[in-house]
Amino acid sequence: MSAEARIRELRLELPPPPKPAGVYQPVVVVGNMAYVSGHGPLKPDGSMITGRVGADLDVHAGYAAARQVGLAVLASVRAALGSLDRVKRVVKTLGMVNSAPDFTQHPAVINGFSELLAEVFGKEHGIGARSAVGMAALPGNIAVEVEVILEIE
Repeated sequence: MSAEARIRELRLELPPPPKPAGVYQPVVVVGNMAYVSGHGPLKPDGSMITGRVGADLDVHAGYAAARQVGLAVLASVRAALGSLDRVKRVVKTLGMVNSAPDFTQHPAVINGFSELLAEVFGKEHGIGARSAVGMAALPGNIAVEVEVILEIE
């Protein structure tokens, strides 16, 4: 099943593609690779999910924030490529969690992003290499930021 069909089947609501908040492109295509800049948990109403996981948010809320980041990334990729069906596979993900100093469950939070991409692109193509790390702070106090590299057709 195509990624676009999976989006419809899963009844996913993508937010509007976020506008750059600085001097960068949301997606840069070089050859058959798409480099997606760090995205935050943008909701359809334009607001962001904020707070520190392990202090303001629990693991479940962090997971939900990471999943929302995935929806924002999908919106940007669709806008850049014209269709999510051009994505061949997820190559590498870097997930950053705005976390309390003693929080250690970063991978469980970033699973929200990774599991969404696996649902949309399939386990064979939607799971790539990954890093999940904690940060002392993220821009605007967003809960999660994720960047990803995709192989495209």
